[in-house]
Amino acid sequence: MHTSSAAQLDPITVAYITAGGAGMFCGSCMRDNTVARAMHHQGHDVHLIPMYTPIRVDEEDVSEQTLFYGGINVYMEQNVPGYRFLPDFATRWLDQAWIIRWATSRGIETNAKQLGALTLSVLKGVEGKQRKEATRLVDWVAASIKPQVVNYSNMLIAGSAPLMKEKVGCPIVVTLQGDDVFMDELPEPYRTQCFQQIHRLVPSVDKFVVFSRYYADYMADYFGIPSEKFHLVPLGIDLTDLPEAGDAEHEVTARHPTIGYLARMAPEKGLHLLIDAFLHLRAMPGMENAQLKIAGWAGPQQQPYLDEQFEKLKAAGHFDGCEYLGTVDRAEKLAFLKSIDVLSVPTTYREPKGLFVLEALAAGVPVVQPRHGAFPELLEATQGGHLVPPHDPISLAEKLAEVLGDREAAQRLGASASETVRTKFNAQVAAAKTAELYQQLIAAEVR
Repeated sequence: MHTSSAAQLDPITVAYITAGGAGMFCGSCMRDNTVARAMHHQGHDVHLIPMYTPIRVDEEDVSEQTLFYGGINVYMEQNVPGYRFLPDFATRWLDQAWIIRWATSRGIETNAKQLGALTLSVLKGVEGKQRKEATRLVDWVAASIKPQVVNYSNMLIAGSAPLMKEKVGCPIVVTLQGDDVFMDELPEPYRTQCFQQIHRLVPSVDKFVVFSRYYADYMADYFGIPSEKFHLVPLGIDLTDLPEAGDAEHEVTARHPTIGYLARMAPEKGLHLLIDAFLHLRAMPGMENAQLKIAGWAGPQQQPYLDEQFEKLKAAGHFDGCEYLGTVDRAEKLAFLKSIDVLSVPTTYREPKGLFVLEALAAGVPVVQPRHGAFPELLEATQGGHLVPPHDPISLAEKLAEVLGDREAAQRLGASASETVRTKFNAQVAAAKTAELYQQLIAAEVR
């Protein structure tokens, strides 16, 4: 694994292929868009190319209008005999953004348990049922962009990498940012077959980008990737309109102690653990009026889970202490961060990124997170919060009580971490470090 310092670089032309999140705010899409936009500002020619669906972000969207592997066509090619042999004029109209958005608004989601055969087929590239999609993407990149580097947003969409390597002839990069979470939900025999196909694709990839040492070590073993193929870059967020810690002016005496949750309404994000902790917290002396504010995307499949959590609060008589904001846009997210004293998203899986941690810290809000995944490294680097044992709502409640018991100290902790995040984890630093990697690969290719 390598890191390097920032330097002035020649402009680079990049094809960055990212997978849309079926209408939801997707952390990977948001990170990809943030870095692509920052690289644009630094003079690089970055083409953010969406696959499956248009991306959804809460800042300026810099992705291309042309969509590849359109979700409807990909599904039809997989499931309707003979569909993939139809001429383009009969099928390509289904790739229009408004049609895809309409379809995803009807509750279509990327559920790994239902997508085993499709995931394997896409990984097979030109040997899969979506061979026409793979060829179309590669031909367009080669003719329209002529990139010096191609970067795939995750391994599961990199089935076209061997053909890309052959036709474009430039370095191939894959960013790993949660591939294992999807893979672990795949049913057999598809899960095993996908691992086998990924193993075949690894030689076509020059570098794998990760955001933590933990994830590099984990994914080296998980996918069988040589350790020298990993490259660590910092996670970066857009700080343009995030309030300075000093600007938040948390009125600690004007409101009840408040905990925030900002993530998808999904079991793996640990909302149920936070609500269990909140119920324990409210039974502690001095915490009877603690509040919980919940924000984030919920699709039709998540609604039963969300309803179950609200019923738990109602049954315990503490529903009045909870406020649910639903999906928030950029302005609403910033207002949310100003209104809380501490943030906690107690994920049940080992989170490889943690964008919500950086956003909270940048706004001067300390965090309490489980001691796994990327969180220990993030908090070691920022000193902006506390770690607790995973899957332990009582320990979480005790630490939240400690933080909320001295909100002035919490503000100082958040303010200190905010300076670190703004210096080391901003989008410009992340973009510069990513561009350095690209330049190294280009130089090695020339030699």
